Amino acid sequence: MAAGSPAVALLDASDAAQWTAWLGTSGWKVIVPSAADNNLDGLLQGLVAAVRQAVSSGAVDPARVYVAGRSEGAATVFYAISRMPDVWAAGVAVGGSPQAAIESGRIFAVNFTNAPVLWVSGGAGDEALAEKLKSDGMNLEWRSATGLAPATVFEWLAGHVREPYPAVADCETNSPTFANCYWMQPAKFDVHERNDVLPSTRLVAGSGATLDLGGCGYKPDDAGPGILISYLPEKYAGPLKSGDRIVEIDGKEIADVRRFREILSKYSEDKRVVLMVQRGKSRDRIEARVATKHFDASPTARVQGKYDTDDKLVLVISRTVTEMRLTIPPQWAGSGLMWNGLSMEKIEKPGCILLTIDKELLHAAACQ
Repeated sequence: MAAGSPAVALLDASDAAQWTAWLGTSGWKVIVPSAADNNLDGLLQGLVAAVRQAVSSGAVDPARVYVAGRSEGAATVFYAISRMPDVWAAGVAVGGSPQAAIESGRIFAVNFTNAPVLWVSGGAGDEALAEKLKSDGMNLEWRSATGLAPATVFEWLAGHVREPYPAVADCETNSPTFANCYWMQPAKFDVHERNDVLPSTRLVAGSGATLDLGGCGYKPDDAGPGILISYLPEKYAGPLKSGDRIVEIDGKEIADVRRFREILSKYSEDKRVVLMVQRGKSRDRIEARVATKHFDASPTARVQGKYDTDDKLVLVISRTVTEMRLTIPPQWAGSGLMWNGLSMEKIEKPGCILLTIDKELLHAAACQ
């Protein structure tokens, strides 16, 4: 039976026509969310549901599903991989910037260990940002958009295949809803179960400051001047209109998106500011607020697993986890098991193993 086709999964369903055109007659599929959702996490869950349906029907190969986005949707590629890394073989972001995803406080570098991302862009400072993300531990490759053909992008994607049981897996999350990590599935968290061996890999850019203007969005790859307001939420009652350009903050001129982000990064606390907005031929003065993001300081959960082929040993380290399920493939049966430095019972057969911590004692047993 054929394994199915490779597929590109898009959080932005309206972008399907462009990706379909790029794919041409290659035989690749395009998958979009099963239902519309105004919440990004809900949209992501809808996309994964659509992926799983396509896989179960035999139309799509589960080892070759790639999350993709372009322009304003580029940031969602980074978000999707960080939130649910074990679904994707890799990701590609064309244009745009990962900045909005990083500002969510939900981007963890280790989640890209087995799901790398290709960022194709041409913005000023993009290559430098990519190098910083790589130095922070993200499995990222940056390429200039100049002269790069779509076929080259799909060739890069095709070089990556998802392994359901990677010998090394490492995931971090701030939500039990998004806690699956390949063959490890954390089920219960406790912030008191700290483990300094596994530090947090959350990426935070600058102060995380944003303009509090009622949820409007701007075009991240616009050349300027200023930033172009391209999205207003339903029933928006704020001072902006679609097509406005914010060209000054407290007298500081905004040449482009990069300069806008530089200015915001200097704010370390909430503050009232005055904006100058270009609307057609007129300039309007608008009062607004810079809001700095205060991320949750409580520990996140992280699990790290490794299969040592030489010693036939499954090694698991966890932080903030008190219950976790391991799915053991047939080729690992007969191996030893070590959790947080303690030897557990030998793995006699493949299947599900339940790891629990009860009154500081670690236990391993077959799942019920």
